[in-house]
Amino acid sequence: MDKSRLEAFSDGVFAILITIMVLDFKVPGNSGWQGAATVVPTLSGYLLSFVYIGIYWNNHHHMMKLAPPVNGGVLWANLHLLFWLSLVPFTTRWMDESGFAAVPVFIYGSNLLLAAVAYTILQSALIRLQGSTGTLAGALGRNLKGMASPVIYVIGCAAALALPLLALAAYAVVAALWLVPDRRLERAISA
Repeated sequence: MDKSRLEAFSDGVFAILITIMVLDFKVPGNSGWQGAATVVPTLSGYLLSFVYIGIYWNNHHHMMKLAPPVNGGVLWANLHLLFWLSLVPFTTRWMDESGFAAVPVFIYGSNLLLAAVAYTILQSALIRLQGSTGTLAGALGRNLKGMASPVIYVIGCAAALALPLLALAAYAVVAALWLVPDRRLERAISA
């Protein structure tokens, strides 16, 4: 089955998620610097979530360039990923509206962890279709970033219950790991 519809649908969902998050912004009541200061926490949460959606879009794009034609299992694995990503605007807003309280920060981290697990499932489904000697499997290699990220998320989630800001720092570390597009995939696409 051709993968172009999966890519087009996914791109549309990524674009909608980013748009939904920015629509949650409320204009401050004060037009001075005090008003601007009140949106800094909202903007910080939005920035982290925007970066995450962007990272997933970028890596999804690269992965699909190396993917074989897809089957029903890949379609469902992709929907599974999009489901968890579709909750990011909600968990971002909850964190913001709670003042970055422990439980919403924990739920946000759990959301990120489950999106990472879903991405890994999608990646595995594509590798299974292509075979362990295929281009995608070869480009990924040992995938250390992919193995380290869930561990950092779990540490962040545990920290969230006592120190929510430390948890946010852990989530930001994972984003920083993935901010630069995966060069292994870019090299394989170029070859």
